[in-house]
Amino acid sequence: METINKPLEKLNIFSTKGVQMRTFHLTWMAFFLCFFGWFGLAPLMTVIKTDLGLTKGQIGNIIIASVAATVVARIAIGKLCDTWGPRKTYAALMGICSIPVMTVGLVHSYEGFLLFRLAIGVIGASFVITQYHTSVMFDKKIVGTANAVAGGWGNLGGGVTNMIMPLIFAGFIGAGYLPSSAWRLAMIIPGVMLLVFAFVYYRFTKDTPAGNFEELALSNPKAVKTKGSLLLAAKDPRTWALFLAYGACFGIEITFDNIAALYFFENFNTSLAVAGILAGTFGFMNLFARAVGGIVADKVGRKYGMIGKGRLLALLLALEGIGIAIFAQSGSIVVAVVTMLAFAMFLKMANGVTYSIVPFINQKAIGSVSGIVGAGGNVGAVLAGFLFKSSSITYSQAFVYIGVAIACVAAVVALINFDKTREVVVEANALDIAEA
Repeated sequence: METINKPLEKLNIFSTKGVQMRTFHLTWMAFFLCFFGWFGLAPLMTVIKTDLGLTKGQIGNIIIASVAATVVARIAIGKLCDTWGPRKTYAALMGICSIPVMTVGLVHSYEGFLLFRLAIGVIGASFVITQYHTSVMFDKKIVGTANAVAGGWGNLGGGVTNMIMPLIFAGFIGAGYLPSSAWRLAMIIPGVMLLVFAFVYYRFTKDTPAGNFEELALSNPKAVKTKGSLLLAAKDPRTWALFLAYGACFGIEITFDNIAALYFFENFNTSLAVAGILAGTFGFMNLFARAVGGIVADKVGRKYGMIGKGRLLALLLALEGIGIAIFAQSGSIVVAVVTMLAFAMFLKMANGVTYSIVPFINQKAIGSVSGIVGAGGNVGAVLAGFLFKSSSITYSQAFVYIGVAIACVAAVVALINFDKTREVVVEANALDIAEA
């Protein structure tokens, strides 16, 4: 028998009781696996670079491709969450995207690899579903924490991928395969895991605590009515402020996930395994850092309201930008790792704070707001990718430019008034009364 059919007011991460907590755990696990498939190729790029004869410019294009498709996909997926429901949307996304993940090893040219990287990038839209699903499962008093923990644990897949994929690759090498075959076979494993979990997610989650969208539509046709949700989200300037903010934090996170192993390998002459472990440490901080951001944001929100959350986000972005600029100037691997951990903390906390604000922008369009803001993360990653593609800019210089850009975004966010939630809720309630 299920527990109460309304959003939970408390997050007990050790519980699996009720549809809310079961969905919470399954959604972060799904996002974790999606990250595994999305960035499984990143720690193997030194091998792939040699196998396919890739240039620095081509690697830059591949990095851009890995996040470019996600921009459109996140907006579309956000709308689907509002209309089709997160359960079916997540299951379909994982099932479909498992195909290019499993079959990327069939390519033998730069052009083919680029197209597959583009197709695999669609799976990055999984984040929007994760945040939507936790937003509807938890009460507004705790939603920032719930979103941050689910998102952070899912993002942890980026760090684990950097650590595990080189080991899987080494396992195939140990089994007698050549490097040119081992990286191809290694990608089959995350693809199969995604396919299996698509069925698990469909079977064991529900769209809302009260039931699936189709069940709610039968009992109350207006309960899941979300016509025009994308337009509602796009008309609000706060949505676009968060779009910029997420580009400056999560956009840089996925860019760093893509480039970190290669950066450490080439700049500090580490082995592939050590480079993967160092890069993985950055992602591993999602175990707690994003959650800390959500927890602090909920506490700040209760005391200072949405204005307080906005100022907190601006501060974290400013500290992140400064940290990245210092990281870029690191002359030793020790200094590089220490400064990486510092800016990673601010970056991941900013991720959590951003999505502690998202559910409050428009109650009628949570999915669409989440989709647009999520797409901002990928726009930021695409723009950063162009810097790493350039033959006239070193990786260190690119990080300095990124740090300056983030500081500018922090200034913009500091000027935005996020304290309009009450008006939106009143309008939504009036609309409900008019429709009833």
